[in-house]
Amino acid sequence: MAEQDDAPAAAETQPRVRRALLSVSDKRGLVEFASGLVELGVEIVSTGGTAQALADGGIETRSIADYTGFPEILDGRVKTLNPRIHAGLLAIRDDPEHLRTLAEQEIEPIDLVCVNLYPFEATVARRDVSDAEVIEKIDVGGPTMIRAAAKNHAFVAIVVEPESYDAVLDELRAGGETLSDQTRQALAADAFAHTARYDAAIASWFARRGSVDFPPLIAVAWEKELDLPYGENPHQRAAFYSQARARTHLLSQVSQLHGKELSFNNLLDLDAARRLIDEFELPASVIVKHNNPCGCAMERDVNTAFEHALATDRMSAFGGIFCFNRPVDRALAEQLSEIFVELVFAPGYDDAALDILQAKPNVRILVDHERRDESVTEWDMKRVRGGLLLQDRDRHVETRDEMEVVTERKPSDSEWGDLLFAWKVSRHVRSNAIVLAKDLATVGVGAGQMSRVDSVRVAIEKSRDWDAAMTPPLAGAALASDAFFPFADGPQTAFDAGVTAVIQPGGSQRDPEVVEAADAAGAAMVFTRRRHFRH
Repeated sequence: MAEQDDAPAAAETQPRVRRALLSVSDKRGLVEFASGLVELGVEIVSTGGTAQALADGGIETRSIADYTGFPEILDGRVKTLNPRIHAGLLAIRDDPEHLRTLAEQEIEPIDLVCVNLYPFEATVARRDVSDAEVIEKIDVGGPTMIRAAAKNHAFVAIVVEPESYDAVLDELRAGGETLSDQTRQALAADAFAHTARYDAAIASWFARRGSVDFPPLIAVAWEKELDLPYGENPHQRAAFYSQARARTHLLSQVSQLHGKELSFNNLLDLDAARRLIDEFELPASVIVKHNNPCGCAMERDVNTAFEHALATDRMSAFGGIFCFNRPVDRALAEQLSEIFVELVFAPGYDDAALDILQAKPNVRILVDHERRDESVTEWDMKRVRGGLLLQDRDRHVETRDEMEVVTERKPSDSEWGDLLFAWKVSRHVRSNAIVLAKDLATVGVGAGQMSRVDSVRVAIEKSRDWDAAMTPPLAGAALASDAFFPFADGPQTAFDAGVTAVIQPGGSQRDPEVVEAADAAGAAMVFTRRRHFRH
């Protein structure tokens, strides 16, 4: 039965917390939080599993069935879906008519709700989970209570995260069992974000079930991982968000050991570097500048790979991102210390290497402990004005068996190695992309030009730093182009510089002319029949 004192007075601007409803799946810190509330004289109303956990912790609670006068039914599917609960949450406490209704119906107000939801995301992430199990983890009563309490946050506090427990208790103790308007509003914002993420996960699961089509509505939740000092330019604010419950993200299982804060541009370049380094199983080194690889090499050891990657374009490597798929030792650290390095990323560092690298106060040193691959179903998203372009990720790398030699001369074994290596790298270069390679190392990269022949010229110009003593400078090199050559001028420019093998998708109306130019130069040419633009 409701007591006369149970309804807060209309003049009370900071409502006291007298009664709390606790119903949680995540029971971290639950007993301590409830204990703190009890010490403040708050009555605890609770549901089945939560009530049992509190009882095990020595905390007496009032059952939800006692509060509503109605039992939990349907194996717990219905327990808080009750008008008494939602009237107790939604009543406007300074509205005399609402207070009169509560009194007439003998409904006791609820001042604080602590709810978190069935572990839907964790359940979906299991590989062996059945559809029936997933369906049972779709919470109905929990989101309804959260939304009701959050809507009425002027009078009701809603707590959805165990991380909030201590702060809420501290304020209740300091404020005479009240929470400020600002706190209740902040808690409500957290609550609506919590249910939005939950609904997004459910909508995403249904959208992807048995369908390869793009759904009519995309609902994605993002969690802030890191505030950044600024954006692409110093006058822009920035932060890094990860997709909620993604299998991995750019900084998952990554620790920063030293250096300045990570910047927006650091993360863009790190993403490009990581995607390229993941192409290789043998020791490899990748150097990225302005979101393009300016050097990449694969070798018998990572130190030699670094030397060859750096030789591609020492000027562009200045202030770049240096990424390795093997630990950094003292010798490699000594080489890195001789140049301007923005960021080093590797799966480990020996003590001597760290001592050397940390001698430079600003260099960012990141260690990678991530061993999981990203989800194969993850989409590639690109923002445009007022919208989003969505596509499958460009994951397919053509094998040698899928390719076609279209010239009279076939590539030698060493040329095949360089062609396949250059082809992998070209997928990570901004279009129009041209990659020159020799001995499993880039020797020149042309990126982002408006015409393909200009990208060839840029790549050749870059290669002159690689070995200016060679005549011609690219004798025996391989060339990869991310898309077809519309004219023979691009390949011809490369042949004149010494290139002897070309790999490209093919598909131009002038393919016969391009192939004819290769045959006339005695070069080998391979068609992959698939392009890899990266705009």
